[in-house]
Formats: sequence, structure tokens, C-alpha cells
Amino acid sequence: MPTLTASSLVPSSFRDLPSVVWTIFAGTIVNRLGYLVTPFLVFFLAARGVTGAETSYVLGALGAGNLLGPAVGGILADRIGRRPTMLIGLIGASAAQGALFLAPGVWTMAAAALLISAAGSTVSPAAYALLADAVDSERRRRAYALFGWGVNIGTAVAGVLGGYLAARGYWLLFVVDAGSMLAYALVVAVRLKDPKGARTTDDQVGEAQEKKDGIGYGVVFRDRLALLLLPLFGVQLFVYSLTEVALPLAVHDSGLSPAVYGAMAAVNAILVVALQPFATARLSRFPQLAVQGAGGTLIAGGVALTGLADGVVGYTVSVVVWSLGEVVVAGIAAGVVANLAPAHARGRYQGAFSWTWGLARFAALTLGVAMYTTLGPSVLWWTALVAGTAAAVATAALTARVNARTAHELAA
Repeated sequence: MPTLTASSLVPSSFRDLPSVVWTIFAGTIVNRLGYLVTPFLVFFLAARGVTGAETSYVLGALGAGNLLGPAVGGILADRIGRRPTMLIGLIGASAAQGALFLAPGVWTMAAAALLISAAGSTVSPAAYALLADAVDSERRRRAYALFGWGVNIGTAVAGVLGGYLAARGYWLLFVVDAGSMLAYALVVAVRLKDPKGARTTDDQVGEAQEKKDGIGYGVVFRDRLALLLLPLFGVQLFVYSLTEVALPLAVHDSGLSPAVYGAMAAVNAILVVALQPFATARLSRFPQLAVQGAGGTLIAGGVALTGLADGVVGYTVSVVVWSLGEVVVAGIAAGVVANLAPAHARGRYQGAFSWTWGLARFAALTLGVAMYTTLGPSVLWWTALVAGTAAAVATAALTARVNARTAHELAA
């Protein structure tokens, strides 16, 4: 009978990753356990007597922070280091949680919400850059997939925990959120170190190039391949973001209860947590952008199927399809962006990628909802299918250029 060891419990696709990757994975789970306030923010504001129109100001500030934070986080990660940037973001977001709970009025609530999202979203570019520093290009996709797996594990548990705590007092949500961020900050402070040479390359040519590129995002804007890929990733991220924006509207308009949407979220979480490690292992042998294109097509098709659903079974089928797409694409986009980045600009490249994600989500919250409510649901679902599929195909078509760029960087 085979002996059960700790290593045998680790999915094979992740076993050769270094300890820094596992530390970030564990810290991410702890941190995501505390993403409780945002899903219940509307209910909290209503309990404080905030009107519907005033609620939109607070939610708008929350969305705006997700555009500001990644841009700042990418610059800080390259200038002051990965760890300091993560600590600033985590401690700042924790303090902002307390400020939101204690805020006396709508505008102070909006300011606190802006700080929560801005500070919290500075963490991802630094964490992504630190992962890129810690592993070679061949293992980056798996490192980012593990990171995403941690996000989904934490989110799945938080979904159950949030409902339990909210029923016993909203203050508990704020305590857990702030506490989890401080716990992750402690992990970062004690367990993580900026790899030597993370901010510069090892030779004088690299140092000269860093000075030439400056401290801003010019290094990204001058990269034509990155400027092709980021918008394509953005379109696919927009389509994916509709799953948390337009799906609940569709469920509501079908006359179903909010519990049905909760069940759909549970289906997604279970599939991703259960299947992602195995999919990453099986698909790692194929060209990354081809896999990204296939997964993006599944996501677009699954989101579009929402328009055909009118009951629990139909919605479940659509969720299963786009969840499989989410499993397929895990870690690829961030890994490709990391492989394109010069060593001294990894933070800014990941900042640009995180900003693209924030913009896509913001567009889904605004443009997506507007299309649904004014032009009609069918227009939104067709747009998701056509735009998502076209972006996926265009992404796969860039495989040769990305491979040539990566091979050139490795040779250099």
C-alpha cells in the first residue's frame, strides 16, 4: 500500500515550484478569505440609511480605485521593491476598511471605498512581478495558475463565510477583512524577500536600459507586441467579468431567487478548485496562446448561453461551459505578459496587465449593464459571443510572434 506523504497531496503540476510561490499562494488564500465587505456593501450601505443614488457614488469610487491602484503598484514594484509595495497596499487597504466602517457620511464612505480598492489593487502587480522573479519562463504559467487557484479557494470559502457573518453583524465582515489583510502583510514581512537583482538586470547594459526607460509606463507603450496583446486580453476579461455583473441580472429577470445565483457561484467555485490543477498539468505541453484562445472561446460561448437559459438547468449549463474555459486559461495571460517584460520592468508590465483587468471589470459594470438595460439582453449576449471569440482567435494568431520574442529574450 503506497505511503501518503505531504508531497503526494500536491498536484503534480505545482510540485517543482519554489517556496516563495507557495508562500504567496498561502498568503493569497488568507487574503481572499477577507474579501467579504464588497459583496455585501450594498446591504451595509442600506443598513446605514444610504439611498440608491448615493450608493452609486460609493460603488463608483470602488471601481475607480481598481483603475488607479494597479498603475501605482506597477511603478512602486519596480522602484522600491515587491515586498514594500505589497506591504503598503495590504496595510493601507486594512486601514481603509476601518475608515469605511466608521465613515460618518456618503462622501467619506466614497473616499474610504476608493482607498480600499486603490490600495488593495497595488498588491497584485508586485505579487505577479515577484512570482516572475522567482521562476523561469517555463514555469511561470504554472506559478500564476497556482496563484489563481489560491484566489478561487479563498473566494469559495469566503462566499460561505460572508453570508454566515453578515447575518450576525456587518462589523464582523470588516473585522475579518482587515484582519486577513494584516495577516497576509505579516506573511509578506516575515517570509518573503525581494530576489537579488529584481529591480535591475545583472549587467551594465541592463542598468543603462533601465535608466533609458525611466520610471513610467513608456517601456510598455513602446512594446508593440504588448500593445497588441493587452487589449485582446482586456476584451476576454470584459466578457468574463459579465459572469459577475450580467448573470445576476439575468437570473433576477427569469424570476428566480438570489439563492439560484449563489448556487451558480458555488458550481463555478467547485469546478475551478477541483479541475484547475489537473488542467494546468495536461495543457502545459501545448502552445500557451493557442490554449488561451480555446479557453477564451469557451468563456465567450458559455456567457452567450446565458441568453438561452430560463431556468436552473439552463443557467447551470452556461456556468459549466464558461467555468471550463476559466480552468483552461488559468495563469496564461499573466505568464505571457511576464515573459515579454524586461527584468527591470516586470512590475510595470504586470501593472499594465492588472490595469487592463480593472478596466475590463469597470467596463462590465458600466457598459455591460447599460447594454443589458437599454439595448436588451440579447445584444449583450451576442456582443459577448462575437467579441470574445474574435479576441480569442486573434490572441492565438500571435503565437508565432510571442514565441519568437521569448526565444530571443532567452538567447540574450
